[in-house]
Amino acid sequence: MNSQQGTFEFAETPEWQNAANEDVMVAEVVFNLPLERPYTYAIPDTIRDRIKAGQRVKAPLGRGNRSVVGYCVAVRPADQSQRVLKPISELLDSEPLLDERMLELTRWIAERYLCGWGQVLDSVIPAGVRRKSGTREVQSFILTPGNEEKLTTTRFSRQQKAVIEILQKSSDPIAATDLCERAVCGPAPLNSLRKKGLITALRVRSDITGDELATFEQQQDLELNDQQQLALDRILQPIRASEYETLLLHGVTGSGKTEVYIRAIREVVSYGRQAIVLVPEISLTPQTIRRFRSRFNSVAVLHSHMTDAERHWQWQQIASGGIEVIVGARSAVFAPTPHLGLIVIDEEHEPSFKQDSTPRYHAREVARKRCLDEKVPLILGSATPTLESWLRAQRKIDALVSMPSRVAERPLPPVVIVDTRDDPRIKRGSSIGRALFQAITRALNEKGQVILFLNLRGYSPTVWCRSCGTGIKCPNCDVTLTWHRDRQAAVCHSCDYEIPPPKVCPKCESPTVRYLGTGTQKLDEEVQNTFPNARVLRMDSDSMKKPGSHDEALNKFRHGEVEILLGTQMIAKGLDFPNVTLVGVVDADTMLRQPDMRAAERTFQLIAQVAGRTGRGERGGRVLVQTTCPNDPAVKFASKHDFIGFAQHELAERHDGQAPPFSHVARVIFRGPDEDRVRRTARDVADKLRAARKGTTKDVRILGAAPAPVIRLRTLWRFHLQIAGKTPELVRELWQSVESSLTLPEGVELAVDVDPINAR
Repeated sequence: MNSQQGTFEFAETPEWQNAANEDVMVAEVVFNLPLERPYTYAIPDTIRDRIKAGQRVKAPLGRGNRSVVGYCVAVRPADQSQRVLKPISELLDSEPLLDERMLELTRWIAERYLCGWGQVLDSVIPAGVRRKSGTREVQSFILTPGNEEKLTTTRFSRQQKAVIEILQKSSDPIAATDLCERAVCGPAPLNSLRKKGLITALRVRSDITGDELATFEQQQDLELNDQQQLALDRILQPIRASEYETLLLHGVTGSGKTEVYIRAIREVVSYGRQAIVLVPEISLTPQTIRRFRSRFNSVAVLHSHMTDAERHWQWQQIASGGIEVIVGARSAVFAPTPHLGLIVIDEEHEPSFKQDSTPRYHAREVARKRCLDEKVPLILGSATPTLESWLRAQRKIDALVSMPSRVAERPLPPVVIVDTRDDPRIKRGSSIGRALFQAITRALNEKGQVILFLNLRGYSPTVWCRSCGTGIKCPNCDVTLTWHRDRQAAVCHSCDYEIPPPKVCPKCESPTVRYLGTGTQKLDEEVQNTFPNARVLRMDSDSMKKPGSHDEALNKFRHGEVEILLGTQMIAKGLDFPNVTLVGVVDADTMLRQPDMRAAERTFQLIAQVAGRTGRGERGGRVLVQTTCPNDPAVKFASKHDFIGFAQHELAERHDGQAPPFSHVARVIFRGPDEDRVRRTARDVADKLRAARKGTTKDVRILGAAPAPVIRLRTLWRFHLQIAGKTPELVRELWQSVESSLTLPEGVELAVDVDPINAR
């Protein structure tokens, strides 16, 4: 068997013979393997009347006839010349898990992203659906008996008091998630009350009952301003005509895009159809969920923290057509809606919409294909769209809908670029320059709130030896270790390797080890020491590990319990706090220094997004951006809130180099434990591609092979090459012309990333 080609499997003994007539049916089956084509199997009499495309089966695979789970993708008449085939061993599903349209979509994904059809199907269908999970174990709470007097004499925080009042009104245990949602809090108040012995935790096994779809008190639609109404009217045109069209809703931060989405969805729901809303995973907060559930009768939420039972139950409800709106992260694009009427992708520029493991699809392109096939509109919303989406709109392939003003005509905040190269405070080792220090002091004196943005976590991003001048790197990765003071460890952010703080350099054994740079932990310490009377809260992936901690932190900030919020990109988007009068970008250069074609684009997006967190109330606000590159175009355009100017400049740069979006790229990554073997393999494949290119077209370029920017990752050496062409079809055809003849040496793997957005 050639696993690269996906060759048909034939029986070694005539267990079952196909007759040469149309009454005999065979099944096409794909497996979770990187195979090109389906395998053909005989259908036993016992399942002939029950087997359908979209069901899972067990079938023998390989020379040992090991029974493997696969997906039936077609049932068709046997060919006249069909040889003796192995029969399917078992039918696993009574009904198809996917309909014909979703099967066709997954086949397209396999072709577009150069992976196996079975790999796509295994990714699209959640594990809970495949296992048909129906029960779950839920942590629930009750009041601990015998504490009536203690409940009346103890002082509680506002959130603890809300938890107790809710439990006092219920005779039954209340699930932790429900309790947190009703008390508008995270898990901290529950843990505190449990430690005091006032509430008791129970583990309850329960069926899924539909509580996940609980609605909130329904709110009336907000009144749209003229700008919002014009945008909505344009979006409603393809909705009412039941036509496919992609609309790029380019609205500045605070322009009211979400309300436009909701009104468009309401129109879709009024026709008895369903809508899918994709948001970045980090935006799936209870605040976002409440906003949709207070406006629609049935809203399903799909996210990575759901149990198998919850995901299976939601899948069934969506497939039955009983759900109006599905809100979720990237994978929600596959929600099995029988009556799809609209897909919305909010913050469409977010890199998290691209999957970084096989199948490496982009949710935006999958949504575009699904909407095209089902003849429904697609809305892409962002204040800082990707250049790919912007170019399509400029070329009139997609429609551009603009919302250039904020709600209530509030002005965008002024952005001041602060050159820190000669700043006296920075020279003394501070991360907060003189101008930012004065601005924070003023904001706090005026009872305003402050957001500080730094896109580096940890205490110090670099562990460095002063004697030999080299960074101390992870032994498994080509990555410098980051000093985490709270854990008293130097940590690799790629593989989680960690060691105690090194006392000597592992290379030259000198004791002159230094910790350089500033991460969010160090900034947190500096801010608390500099402004001791201010309450400070840090939000990054280290401090927000507990379920619900993200929403709990934002609630504290919203209610004025925190004056200064600092963190990484998780605070750069989706937050609407009218009392924020100052945003400080502590170091804009951290994003510009990346060896990535999209470094300037991401720098502009992050500065523009974090700048949009202020000036949303009557008090207004301003933004200070600290940088040592004040003349960089991305920084200058972001300071003017000038996306159009930035897009024109950056697209001109990309056009000169024929880089995306003016070309389509497939990145082929080779990895293995032997550096020389991986290097030779990458070069051999690059030579084969160049040889194949000579006989086809000049519209395809081969770049590399070369070491990957991170040449070693998780103990594996990495080399890569790129295939760049004018169309995805040209790239795919060239790769497929050599793929079937590739034989990788032992220990070397390859991965193909179509339209990559991660350069490391």
